Amino acid sequence: MPPELLAVPAAGAARLATQAPAHRSAGIAALGIALPPTVVSNAEVGARAGVDGEWILRRTGIRERRHLAGTERLDELAAAAGHEALDRAGVPAGSLDAVLVATSSADDIFPQAAPLVAGLLGAGQAMAWDVGLACTGFIAGLAQGAALIESGRAERVLLIGADALSRNADPAERGTASLFGDGAAAVVLVEGGAGRIAETTMGSDGAASGALTAARADGLIRMDGHEVFRHAIARMEQACHEVLARADLALADVDLVVPHQANGRMTTALRERLGLPPDRVADDIAGRGNTSAATIPLALHAAADAGRLPAAGCVLLCAFGAGFAWGAALVHYGPAPALPLQPTIKRSTACPSP
Repeated sequence: MPPELLAVPAAGAARLATQAPAHRSAGIAALGIALPPTVVSNAEVGARAGVDGEWILRRTGIRERRHLAGTERLDELAAAAGHEALDRAGVPAGSLDAVLVATSSADDIFPQAAPLVAGLLGAGQAMAWDVGLACTGFIAGLAQGAALIESGRAERVLLIGADALSRNADPAERGTASLFGDGAAAVVLVEGGAGRIAETTMGSDGAASGALTAARADGLIRMDGHEVFRHAIARMEQACHEVLARADLALADVDLVVPHQANGRMTTALRERLGLPPDRVADDIAGRGNTSAATIPLALHAAADAGRLPAAGCVLLCAFGAGFAWGAALVHYGPAPALPLQPTIKRSTACPSP
C-alpha cells in the first residue's frame, strides 16, 4: 500500500487525540415502531392449526398478531421504525455512524438487512451489520451499540429489532403458528441520552440448542415448548439478578421490568419468580404476538407512550432465545449520578440446570 494511504491526515489526528474521553455514557434518545397492516386473529390461526382461538389465548395470552403479506419486506418495515425513532430524536439519518439490525429473518440470506435499511434511511455511509441472536438479539445489539459510543468509535447509533418469523412458522403446527408475529422497533443511541445504558450481561448454552431450531433445509421453526419454557424462566431470572448485583441494586430499585414477550404465561411465570406485582412488569404480547428481536423495543415504546417509564429511576430489560442465548440490561433515567456510569459487558456465570 502506498505510504501516503497509511498516513493519518492532520484533521484526523486531531480528532483521534480528542475523542473517546475516559467516561462516555450511551443512552436512548428516542424510540420508533412499525407494524405490518395485516392483522391475523386467533380464529384464523386456529382454523389452520386445528385448534380453537380461545385455546390460543389461554395458552399464550395472544389475541392477534401482525404478519407481513405477499411482497412486503422486512427491511422496509425496519426502515419505517428507524424513521420514526430518528424523527423523534431530531437526528438526521445522514449523521448516523452505525445502523444495527437485530434480526433472524432478513429478507434474503445476503445481503443482510442492515446495509439495506441504512440505504433506505439515507444513512449509506454508516457502519451497518445484522445482530443475529434470535430473541436475544436486541439486548446484544444494545450492548454493541452502547460500546461503540462509550469507546468513541461512534456518536450516533440506530439499533432496530425487526423480525418476520411468521414466514418460518408451520401454519399447521399450533405450538409455533399461534405465537409468532412480525414487527420492528428502533432506538436511537447517543452520548448522554435520556435512558442511559448501564450494566449488561449475556450468556449461552449451546448444548440445549436442539430445543428451538429453524434448519436451512426448510426454514421451519421446531420447538420443544416445555424445554424452552423451563430454560427461559430460569435464565432470564438469573440474568436479572446478575445484572442487578453488578450494579449494586436490588429488584426494589427497579421501576419496570421489560422482558422478551415470548408468551404471556412465560411473562407471568417470570414475574412470579421475581416476586413483582403486574404493574412493574411489561406485558405487551396480546396484540402483537412474539416478534422475536422486536419484542423488547416494542414493549419499551408502549411503556413510554403509556407514561410507565420513570422520570428518574431504573428499567430492567431481559431476554431469552434460540441458541440458547440470554441476557439482561439496565437502563437508567433521570439525572446522571455523581460519578459517570462505567458500563460493562460481562459474561453470564453458570447456574444450575433449570
